[in-house]
Amino acid sequence: MFGQVRTHRSPTGATLGWRYRGAGGVPRGILIISHGLAEHSGRYGRFAEVMAAHGFHVYAHDHRGHGGSSAPDALFAMFALRDGARKVIADLRAIRDMAVADHPGLPVILFGHSMGGLIALNAAETDPELYDALAVWNSNFRPGLAGRAGLLLLAIEKMLKGSDVPSPLLTKLTFGAWSKSIADRKTDFDWLSRDEGEVAKYIGDPLCGFDATVSLWIDVFTFAFAGARTDRLARLPATLPVHLVGGSADPSTFNGAAIRWLGNRMKARGMADVTITIHEGMRHETLNEIDREKATEEFAAWCLGAVGAKRREKS
Repeated sequence: MFGQVRTHRSPTGATLGWRYRGAGGVPRGILIISHGLAEHSGRYGRFAEVMAAHGFHVYAHDHRGHGGSSAPDALFAMFALRDGARKVIADLRAIRDMAVADHPGLPVILFGHSMGGLIALNAAETDPELYDALAVWNSNFRPGLAGRAGLLLLAIEKMLKGSDVPSPLLTKLTFGAWSKSIADRKTDFDWLSRDEGEVAKYIGDPLCGFDATVSLWIDVFTFAFAGARTDRLARLPATLPVHLVGGSADPSTFNGAAIRWLGNRMKARGMADVTITIHEGMRHETLNEIDREKATEEFAAWCLGAVGAKRREKS
C-alpha cells in the first residue's frame, strides 16, 4: 500500500524513501510522482489511489533532503553540497528504472508539482527517451529579474554563511511574499489552498514547511532557469503529450500566467500536444484544493488518452 515507505539505493549514493500503489484492474501505465519543495511523497496518497483505480502503477519517492530519503552528501533540506541538480535527476531516473523493471512494456508518465515540476521537465529534457508523457503542475519557469536577484542574494549568503544552512531571506521573499498576497489569510500557508483542513495538515506535518538551505534554493533556481530554454525544450519530442496545470489564484505562478507562458513557449517550439489548464480560484496545491476531484479526473482522462496514443503508435 502507498502508506508503506520502502527504500531504494540510487547510483548517486542516496537511499531513497519511496511509496507504491499498484494498478487496479488491467494496468495501463506507470505514473512517477515528483513532489514539491518542503514536503514529501506521503502527501500524494489520495492522488495515487485515484490513479491506481484508473489502471496506473504509481511510484513516488522523497527527493534528497526531504522526507525519508538520505544521502552522505546531503543534510536535511538540501539536495547535495555540490552538483545537487544533476543528482536529483539521477535519483528520479533510478526510481523510473526500478518501476520499468517491475512492469516492463508499460508507458511511463512523469508528473511533477511545483519544485517537482521543475525537476520533471529538466529530467525529461535530460533523458527524453525515458518518458512517454509529461505533466507539470504549479511550476514557475519564468522567475525573471526577481529570480536573478534571488540568485545574487544566495551567492552572497553562500559566501558569508556557507551553502548548508537555511536561507530565511529566500523563504521570506518566496513563501512569505506568497502568504502576504492572500488578503483573508488565517495562516502563513493559506496560499497553498482554500481548503482549511488541508492547510492544517500541512502545518501539522513535521516534514513540511521547513526553510530550505542556500544550496537547495540555488538548485531550484537552476532548474527554473534551465527548463524553458529553447535549446532544452528542443530536446523533447515534438509529439510528447504535455499536461500543464495552474491555479488562477496561485501567487507562486503569477496566478497561472507562468503556466500559460511555458505552454505557449512549448507550442512555439513545435510541440503539438500541449494541454494548458488554469483552474479558476485555485491556489498552489491543485491536488489539495477545493474541486481537486474534478482536476484529478481530468488528469486521469488525459493520462488514459496519452497511453492509448502510445499503444497505437507501437502497433
